[in-house]
Amino acid sequence: MSGQIAFLVLGRLGVTLLTLLIVSFVVFGATLLLPGDVVEILLGQAATPEAVAGLREAMHLDSPAIIRYGQWLLGMVQGDFGMSYANNMPIGDMIGGRLANTLRLAAVTTAIAVPLALFLGITMAVYKGSFYDRAVTTTVVSVISVPEFMIATFSVLVFAVWLRWLPALSLANDVSSLGQLLKVFAMPVITLTCVISAQMIRMTRAAVIESLKMPYVEMALLKGASRSRMVLRHALPNAIGPIANAVALSLSYLLGGVIIVETIFNYPGIAKLMVDAVATRDLPLIQSCAMIFCFGFLLLITIADIIAILSNPRLRK
Repeated sequence: MSGQIAFLVLGRLGVTLLTLLIVSFVVFGATLLLPGDVVEILLGQAATPEAVAGLREAMHLDSPAIIRYGQWLLGMVQGDFGMSYANNMPIGDMIGGRLANTLRLAAVTTAIAVPLALFLGITMAVYKGSFYDRAVTTTVVSVISVPEFMIATFSVLVFAVWLRWLPALSLANDVSSLGQLLKVFAMPVITLTCVISAQMIRMTRAAVIESLKMPYVEMALLKGASRSRMVLRHALPNAIGPIANAVALSLSYLLGGVIIVETIFNYPGIAKLMVDAVATRDLPLIQSCAMIFCFGFLLLITIADIIAILSNPRLRK
């Protein structure tokens, strides 16, 4: 790795850490602006002022916000997510199983959506202007125009209500066979695949088309290279950076879409846990879940940027 590449990679990692610090400040501040008082919610409306003040002191909510932010950030760095206000148990224990369920759902969706999107995007670029290209483009634009909650609702109506092939709720706790596994993941995966594949297909198509316009690709074509060799050996290697960005950006939408999907299908993931925490004003749990989503988003974007740097032929000289 040359010195310039190392400098760019380290600079990108530094920007990611700085962004994560700023995001942590914004997340902590935003949760403080939520309406309602967690102490009053826990004790009920009949609680006396003395009981409210005592619980507020026991939960350290009487300390200045900047001190609580510093303590929370230090605990996060050390792997201590704190205690849940509503459940009075370590947040790490609550998040563990839920995070595994969300990662499992994301992994299945990625394994299906990424190969499908790359195949469609590359073949659309190769056969640009054909009926196949126009048909897939129309379908992709139609899917992009529909929000994920409508896709999820339509999936429930079709597969659960009308056809009765799949359950309306995706309860991942009782999975003991392959058939049950397919039923649990079918509709959430279908919904999320539609959400993230559409943008990935368009961006991959645009990146490959741009690479196919390069002079060296035209020279390979004039020398008699086959269409498949022209794409696989000449165009794709130089489109890895834009394609990696397309995949990372599309997968980042997965983090937002999974909140809606887990809520609609009652899937026991970390997004559903965060939604439930908002209802009970469980601030430490909300902050921890939000930071996990922000970290995942920044991680995807950083990986894509590093791949783009490493795959840039001008930096490898």
